[in-house]
Amino acid sequence: MYAYIARRMLATVPVLFGVSLLVFMMLHLVPGDPVKIMLSEFQTNPEQIKTLRAQLHLDDPLPVQYGRFVWNALQGDLGYSIRLKQPVTGIIMDNLPATLELTVAGLLFSAIFGTTLGVLAAIKQHSWLDALSMGVALIGVAMPSFWLGLLLIFAFSLRFQIFPATGGGDLKHLVLPALTLGLSAAAIIARLTRSSMLEVMHNEYVTTARAKGLREFHVVVRHALRNALIPVITIFGLQFGQLLAGTVVIETVFGRPGIGRLIVDAILAKDFPVVQGVVLIVAVGYVIANLLVDMAYAVLDPRIRYG
Repeated sequence: MYAYIARRMLATVPVLFGVSLLVFMMLHLVPGDPVKIMLSEFQTNPEQIKTLRAQLHLDDPLPVQYGRFVWNALQGDLGYSIRLKQPVTGIIMDNLPATLELTVAGLLFSAIFGTTLGVLAAIKQHSWLDALSMGVALIGVAMPSFWLGLLLIFAFSLRFQIFPATGGGDLKHLVLPALTLGLSAAAIIARLTRSSMLEVMHNEYVTTARAKGLREFHVVVRHALRNALIPVITIFGLQFGQLLAGTVVIETVFGRPGIGRLIVDAILAKDFPVVQGVVLIVAVGYVIANLLVDMAYAVLDPRIRYG
């Protein structure tokens, strides 16, 4: 298993290299001159612009700039914000905990709710419970997250005043954003869990477990569900990246702090270093999530561990 994990970790190196290259090129492909943006509040002449560009090493060849960017990023230096005049790393670290809190809460909700719906729909196939579960899953897939967020705010904040509508802080501020963020992922997980459970439930080892007199709960949970979750785990890893990216919309709708709202403000202000840093952090988080999924595969499926 350790050799498998080592191979998967080595495989992430070229992925991270490609991500860093794309993030670096983003600064040079988007319209606008960072130096002119930094000096937009002052009256400047071409000589001052040229001097600042030389101080920031923006007149160096692109390969030299990329090498410097990678070296600084490996040391935790992502540059300085044009708008806030602060280190980008510090700005991201101030906003990252709130985003991770929302992402993890959304993932937990989607995993628990989606898996439960899928299992219930599978063991009660063709019943009203199956139809209801898949109906909820269909709504979750079809409804845009920003529209669902507005509906939840109207129902539970304005109408019944159970949860606060905007802001961050205690657990109450987290409930509605987590539900909004996790529902679409829960719908995907529910549909995949149902199909995987239906395939597993007809296998011989499940029939043997029933013939041995085990309770149906133990048959479903210990024998069927563990094997059915092997393909579902892939979705968990992919959905973590989707949820992390989805915080851009959710944090804006609910007025929460976080890197999602940070990148929106940075894009509007053309603060390229902040946009560059946030995209890099999100991409690295996505790669790490998929690496953890590969490790979970090795734990759950002996065919991969010993293959």
